[in-house]
Amino acid sequence: MLRHAIRSLARTPAFAAVAIATLALGIGANSAVFSAIDAVLLKPLPFPDGDRLMRLQQVHPRNPNTFVAPVRLTDWSRLNSTFRSISGFYTQDGSETSGELPEKLRQAFVAPRFLEVWGISPKLGRDFRPDEERFGGPNAVLISERLWRRRFNADPNILGRQLRLSTFTYSIVGVLPASFAFSDPDVDLWSPNPMDAPYAQDRAETWFNVIGRLKPGITLEQARANLITVQANLGAQFPKTDADLTVNIQPLKEVRIGGVQSSLWILFGSVSLLLLIACANIAALLLARATARRQEISVRFSLGATRAAVVRVVLAEAFVLAFGGGLLGLALAAGAIRALRILAANLPRVSEIGLDWRVALYTLGCSMATTLLCGLLPAMLATAGDVLATLAHSSRTQVAGRRPLQYALVGIQVALAVTLLAGAGLLLRSFQELGRVSPGFESSHVLTLQISSSWGETADMQALGKRTERILDWLASTPGVEGAAMSMSLPGVPEKYQVEMQLAEGRAETEPKLIAESRAVSPSYFETMRIPLLAGETCRVGTGVPNVVVNRAFADAYLNGSALGFHLRLRPGGPPTEIRGVVGNAREAGMNREPVPTVYGCYEIAQPGANFLVRTRTAPSAMDETIRRRIHEIEPLRSVYGIMPLEEHFTDAFAENRFRTILLTFFALTAVSLASVGLYGMLGYLVAARRREVGLRLALGAMRGQILSRFLLEGLGITMAGCAAGIGLALAFAKLLSGMLYGVTAWDKSTLASVVVLVLVVAALASLIPSVRAARVEPMQVLRDE
Repeated sequence: MLRHAIRSLARTPAFAAVAIATLALGIGANSAVFSAIDAVLLKPLPFPDGDRLMRLQQVHPRNPNTFVAPVRLTDWSRLNSTFRSISGFYTQDGSETSGELPEKLRQAFVAPRFLEVWGISPKLGRDFRPDEERFGGPNAVLISERLWRRRFNADPNILGRQLRLSTFTYSIVGVLPASFAFSDPDVDLWSPNPMDAPYAQDRAETWFNVIGRLKPGITLEQARANLITVQANLGAQFPKTDADLTVNIQPLKEVRIGGVQSSLWILFGSVSLLLLIACANIAALLLARATARRQEISVRFSLGATRAAVVRVVLAEAFVLAFGGGLLGLALAAGAIRALRILAANLPRVSEIGLDWRVALYTLGCSMATTLLCGLLPAMLATAGDVLATLAHSSRTQVAGRRPLQYALVGIQVALAVTLLAGAGLLLRSFQELGRVSPGFESSHVLTLQISSSWGETADMQALGKRTERILDWLASTPGVEGAAMSMSLPGVPEKYQVEMQLAEGRAETEPKLIAESRAVSPSYFETMRIPLLAGETCRVGTGVPNVVVNRAFADAYLNGSALGFHLRLRPGGPPTEIRGVVGNAREAGMNREPVPTVYGCYEIAQPGANFLVRTRTAPSAMDETIRRRIHEIEPLRSVYGIMPLEEHFTDAFAENRFRTILLTFFALTAVSLASVGLYGMLGYLVAARRREVGLRLALGAMRGQILSRFLLEGLGITMAGCAAGIGLALAFAKLLSGMLYGVTAWDKSTLASVVVLVLVVAALASLIPSVRAARVEPMQVLRDE
């Protein structure tokens, strides 16, 4: 049966090639997106029993800081009964100083039982010894396989070698495997953090990201209830620091994937619609093919074939097409996955996306489903009806009848294509609106960079402040530089750090709480970023009196527009800080967020993670090497990294939106193309089937223009019906996109109207060629054929 199907399709190679290519496109795109869904959302984390890994956070009602104090981590580990092990880490960037210029290496400082929590062992060497985890013990380090190969040429005798990082020397005790998918993929070094160090005994000092591994059989709810009880007991024991704290526990996988799951499911739904369009297209072609073969099928019936046998013959052809489309689709999926990795480089777990048996099985399932979707209905319709009637209708003088099912299949394609195109159009409009946003600062000609430093330096804040001031002065005096500033977070890059503050002068109980974004910046920040000063003066450091600057949104929301002279407590029980100035509103927390109440604290201390902003007279990228050398002159043991224009950070911040928009636009345009091909094929079939009817009409005096307009209007009529259904579907699913849009609603009339016009124009072009072909029929030739 399969051989017969292959021979039958070989007699119409153009039809077979178009059908296989159409299905390959739908199945390949669907398999590629499924591979991303599978790797990111469905597979467990690549650790032994990865679903038992949890992130643990301390939660304070008035403080967004969720890091955990070392002594509290130790208490949780000692007192809980639901976790097999609990550990923690924090990271900082250091400078490896063996080369001409210091090289930045990211280092993680870890609590005891770190490798036990992750369930891994070193590829070479050993875990840390207890004496290396104590204060004053030997400096030991585990390195990544990436660093082992790059810096040490995969030397098997690496153990015991010395690595100098900033002013410290570490002994390499092991190499971690390349499969270790650490939370921060840039980390190359892991060192113990001594839990018995004097500076680690303060319960108010927090810095650990905490990871725990659940015991077998323990649920998340049980672990959460147990740890909340443990923390409540600690609150009774240490009321000053722990009384208001509670615990938040989340599966680590949910933390890793963040909010990307909604984008992936939308893309998967979109690509599934694309596959449905491809199936409807092929079903319409198979239906036309089966209709043309009604006489052959009737002869089979008259010779004794059963309906089931004939259905199997038609389904066999559909299976051959679907199987060929599946194989070609798998090859297309491999290329699409490589493109996905490039396009979505910031996607979590992107390195795990690839072809495996699960994707191959899914592709096979798509092929089987496609066989049924494409072949079953044409097969059933082709074998329905009366044999003798079919043979009688084979007369050459029979005029072709209407084919409403083919109209419906084309209408479905148009409706689904309009749905996808509407979604893509709304996302594109959203990007256009973001491009028109005024950020409240000048982002052009600003270069951003970071300089390696350690948390240990924060023990001497005065010295750290002087170093930061010296770096800023040197940067500002560099030829080609107009100004330099420091900020703990970058302006315009999404980052929320909202805290509840108190007004020292007091507020009525009925007035709203003071909730504001907190930003730590140097006094030169406002001039460098060109944020206008509206009242008062910018904040100062070294005055002995804590002071801050607020934006206009804060002054209007909480102080009736007059904020100067008031005093804020930035944290409960903290010292009052004077409001010295009011500046213009800036979109500090993201270009897609309206300016919110913001408090800028004077903070000229470049602790780890601080950003330096340099305003240049020329293109920022042209100053890269100059800035790097300038800093090396005064800080020869520190590495400079992350040098890039500020506007590139905006691009990175919206990488997920861009990825979603590009793919959805591609799927939508492909869907419109397939729908146009389906419309063209249907009208082409109708012209061929109704050739005798057209010839008779022309012979009886019909004008060729009437014939052309008749077929053209048939195509446009189907398209308009499909557009109406597609707009209805787009509005029905508007809520799915509403949270991803900016400056445009999910039912934006101009966007939906543009989509309809575009589809109608494309449909008119697709209908024109068959309509012209119908109008050019020669009636005398048709009558001679009769």
